[in-house]
Amino acid sequence: MSSRERILGRVRRALADVPPGEEPYERAVARDYAREHGERTAEETVELLAENLADYRAIVHRSDEEELPLLVMRLLAARGSEEVLVPPGLPPGWLAAADPVRIHDRAADTPHRLDRVGSVVTGCAVAVAETGTIVLDGSPGQGRRRISLIPDHHICVVRVPDQVVASVPQALERLDPVRPLTWISGPSATSDIELDRVEGVHGPRTLEVILLG
Repeated sequence: MSSRERILGRVRRALADVPPGEEPYERAVARDYAREHGERTAEETVELLAENLADYRAIVHRSDEEELPLLVMRLLAARGSEEVLVPPGLPPGWLAAADPVRIHDRAADTPHRLDRVGSVVTGCAVAVAETGTIVLDGSPGQGRRRISLIPDHHICVVRVPDQVVASVPQALERLDPVRPLTWISGPSATSDIELDRVEGVHGPRTLEVILLG
């Protein structure tokens, strides 16, 4: 049996319970799993997100619209960032008080150039409370995937409670599957066979999340 035949055989077995006919897969297969685990208020959902973000070693801050520019300025100053990478649609007020040179994302910039940038500031598409996950979809306020993966310091602003959902199924309903989705659960990290943790392998070593309410 060839590798191709083995793979097709696995696909057939996986689809064995799908009813025959022309009905779309989305309706033919039951979606009766739990959409979220437990009932929470919007405030409780935001608190769960903050707790799980911190559990993943992200640094969580809270702010309102008026305090946000000053908070971003303090975070960039504490990091010592001389340059900050800026997506094209980032609200200009977020960096109104910041001193670093703004580097705008351009296709001509090489990974080596972006690696010299100290920090990046983005928004997000949605945040998942149960998993402590932030999702970026490449929208103008988030920029292309690479700008959140190459700089070593990522500041991500999450509007609460509007951008916070309880579960992954609820998040998927808000996302466009054809967009370049990046799912972030804490700073980039990996472990070897001896469980030695190494951070910054395929993304920023430091993730700071601002819950903007």
